[in-house]
Amino acid sequence: MTTGDSWRERRRALLGDDPAAAETAARLLEEMGTEERDDEEVEAEHRAGRLAAVRAYEPDARLDEELRLRLTGPDTEGGALRFQWGDALLNPVENALSAAAGIPVQLELTGISAGSTVVHARPVPSVVPPEPPAMDASATSAASTGMRTLTRVLGALEAEQDVREWSRLFDAVDTLARALAKYELDLGMTWYGADGDMRRAQLTQRGRRYVERLRETRPRDQEIIISGRITELRESGWVKVKTGTARNAPVYDVHFEEPEALLRMRPGLGDNVHFRVRFRQRLDAVGIARSVEYTYLGLAAGQSSLPLST
Repeated sequence: MTTGDSWRERRRALLGDDPAAAETAARLLEEMGTEERDDEEVEAEHRAGRLAAVRAYEPDARLDEELRLRLTGPDTEGGALRFQWGDALLNPVENALSAAAGIPVQLELTGISAGSTVVHARPVPSVVPPEPPAMDASATSAASTGMRTLTRVLGALEAEQDVREWSRLFDAVDTLARALAKYELDLGMTWYGADGDMRRAQLTQRGRRYVERLRETRPRDQEIIISGRITELRESGWVKVKTGTARNAPVYDVHFEEPEALLRMRPGLGDNVHFRVRFRQRLDAVGIARSVEYTYLGLAAGQSSLPLST
């Protein structure tokens, strides 16, 4: 971590042999004050400045996009990337970014630098030329759109906030969190956009533990009626019921906790049945159903046969 006033220190050193100049510089710097900024913030400001200068004579100029991944943990002091880390982590990062963007986004590795372990990557250019943007519309890449969403999700996880708004991303982020936990690694992300913007997020032990808690499920039960035709029977107490003759008609696997009850019914393939069942969903804290079960409770008394849909 460095500060944004390092140039001030260099200036002091250069004027060290001139007492009057050094005193003047010290007074000026004292009036200006200091500000704590890390290298990434300073670099982002420099990028934005370069882009503004170039756009003065080339209004459509854009910067190269870059994603930096900083891995920290017990085994990262050497500044090297272990092969097993790359195999386990890089693909989940790409998948999480793709899920956030809503379309596949491919990344390619451009370098590794020291400072824990810093991986430099960039989006792979699309082989299909994009359609010309509408007038006055900013050309935002899929990777940039995805990073905007992904950084918000990771920020919410680190703050242990409600993430149900991004439930469609949860499985991808969960996979990434599991990979990090396996190697006791924390992940820092810094995105440098084509328009000079910078976005940052991290997934540390706190965020990973929150993901783990969100992954825990709770049962939710309700009683429903399943009507249809038996298409499969198993002695272990399972009956497959198809609710229509159409190829894509819903099919339910109904479980008999006591297989003898199924045997006493003497059902046959093709028989029409009307079962009263317990429909159990196991929901995680994000609202995703992790499993569903249909357990036989009894016959639907007094219910007439329903015509099969076509």
